[in-house]
Amino acid sequence: METSNAVIRHIYISPGHNFRGHHGREPSAHAAIEVESARCVAGKGLEGDRYFGYEEEYKGQITFFDWDVYLDLCRTLGVADCPPSALRRNVIVGGVDLNALVGKRFEIQGITFEGTEECKPCYWMDRAIAPGAEAAMQGRGGLRARILTNGLLRTTANTRKDP
Repeated sequence: METSNAVIRHIYISPGHNFRGHHGREPSAHAAIEVESARCVAGKGLEGDRYFGYEEEYKGQITFFDWDVYLDLCRTLGVADCPPSALRRNVIVGGVDLNALVGKRFEIQGITFEGTEECKPCYWMDRAIAPGAEAAMQGRGGLRARILTNGLLRTTANTRKDP
């Protein structure tokens, strides 16, 4: 599927899980570390990320989130100080309909991915972003994908002007 219009605004990796496995407990405080590039390893994930080598054929080797949805979410919830890293998605991208990529192979920057499913929001989003975030993200929580070919994914947008 054509994704030549994709603009990579932010890339994040995190060494640990803040929410997964923390039901009924406080979240952890592992930082989402912004990087200008990340090595995608086929069948494994992003080097340095908490899901790297997590399990064979894992559906979320990399996660994407739509920049316009992020902006709308901030406007809707009246949040001015929420960085995109709070979403706990790896790649914040513009110019791509992520929901259309579920079940499809697509290429960004010469790297082939396979969209596996929506990255569904959970109740932790209300805490990480603002109350109402989980509901506001329904049907637009991002994309979970497998990495099919190796490559270096790089940011392509000047993010100094981000809100």
